[in-house]
Amino acid sequence: MGEEKPSVRAAAKKLESSEETPESPNAPESARSWFRRPDRAGLLIAGAVLAACGGLVLYGVLDGGDDDKRSAHPQTPTAPVTYEVTGTGTADLTFQARSESGKATVVRGAHLPWRTSVDVPVGHDPVISIVLGEDGGTARCALAIRGRHVQSATASGSFGRATCSGALPSAGGETRG
Repeated sequence: MGEEKPSVRAAAKKLESSEETPESPNAPESARSWFRRPDRAGLLIAGAVLAACGGLVLYGVLDGGDDDKRSAHPQTPTAPVTYEVTGTGTADLTFQARSESGKATVVRGAHLPWRTSVDVPVGHDPVISIVLGEDGGTARCALAIRGRHVQSATASGSFGRATCSGALPSAGGETRG
């Protein structure tokens, strides 16, 4: 029993030699073509994925400017403020508006009565100043923050002056951005 029979050894050798790999010339045509040629459907899918990724990257590069602007200038919370000047004639008006730098808005020779509503950044107290012309007269300023009357003052006479101001509630209150 120590020796294998010749028929078993010959059968094993025949089995080893008949194993087919895709590279072997005895392999069927479908196995050889699959191994040598890339799958066209796979190439099409890979190309579509690469095109989509490239498009997204290009879109991000071209459209990225808006995000930079937003992050460079974060929105400051604001509060609605109404300025009103009553009287007759004209007056020069100076008031605080949306300018986050704190610069005032100037209206020269405003025809009275005059009224405007603006958003003022929290941290910049709203203020309006009236300067009457050489002809004088009488004008009254009024200031309302979030619809609530805060202050009023009257200017009269030649080059008369009046100022109305108020303090904005903290950002914890109702603000708009």
